[in-house]
Amino acid sequence: MSVGAPIVHKNLSLVTLVTKWSGFDSLITLEEFLSSIESLSKIGHWSDPDKREIAVLKLTDSVKLFYQGCTEINAEGTTWQSYKNAFRRRYGMSTRTNIISRNCRPRDRKKVNLRKNLQIDVGV
Repeated sequence: MSVGAPIVHKNLSLVTLVTKWSGFDSLITLEEFLSSIESLSKIGHWSDPDKREIAVLKLTDSVKLFYQGCTEINAEGTTWQSYKNAFRRRYGMSTRTNIISRNCRPRDRKKVNLRKNLQIDVGV
C-alpha cells in the first residue's frame, strides 16, 4: 500500500455564502467582498481559479459589464491577484462612508446638513 498526498475535497456549497456585489451601489465594500471569498476559500479548499470564477458569478449590474468589457481580467489564465488589482483600481474608493452617503436619500442628506449648520450657528 503506497502512501500519497491526502485527498482534499473542494466544498463549493460555500459559494452561497458569498454576497452578490454590484460595485458602488452595493451594501458591502469591495474589500469585504474580496475578503469573504478569501476566507471561504480557505475553508472550502478553493484554488485561485476557483476564487476568480466564484467572484465572477457574484458580480451584478454595472460591475458585471465592467468585467465583461475588461480584457485584462477577462482573458484566459488571468490570476486571482490580477483580478483583485483590476477591481481595486476601478472600485477602490467604495468605503463604508461613501456607501452610506450614496444610499442616503436626498431628503435625509438635507436634514443632516441642516443639523450641522444649526450647530455651527448656535455654537453647539
